[in-house]
Amino acid sequence: MNEQIPSSELEIMRILWQSTEPLSFAQIRTTLEVTTGWKKSTIQTLLTRLHKKGIISAQTSHVTLYTPNITEIEYLNNQKQNFINKLFDGSAKNLVASLLSDGQLSQSDVVELQQYFKMEGDTK
Repeated sequence: MNEQIPSSELEIMRILWQSTEPLSFAQIRTTLEVTTGWKKSTIQTLLTRLHKKGIISAQTSHVTLYTPNITEIEYLNNQKQNFINKLFDGSAKNLVASLLSDGQLSQSDVVELQQYFKMEGDTK
């Protein structure tokens, strides 16, 4: 799944990813009306878009139940790789080097990363 999910649709995906079971429109709507103030028609439009893209499934019996077709981890990993490919020529090393040279990482961040890389090396 190479498609980036717009932030409005991502709000719905976060609700679906947090649930262990399929959710009805009413359940999704209840959460979103509180957190975003969106109206019924907006939420339905976003669900329809996600369904048409194949990002979620909709099973209808008495009510329509929505489930994600990708996990949050799958989506995040894909978007992370797309970001690295697009901006850093596919090199995670170039990303980290950029963060270091721009001062985005503190000294404690660097130490923590060094410890992480050392632990990763020990497990391989």
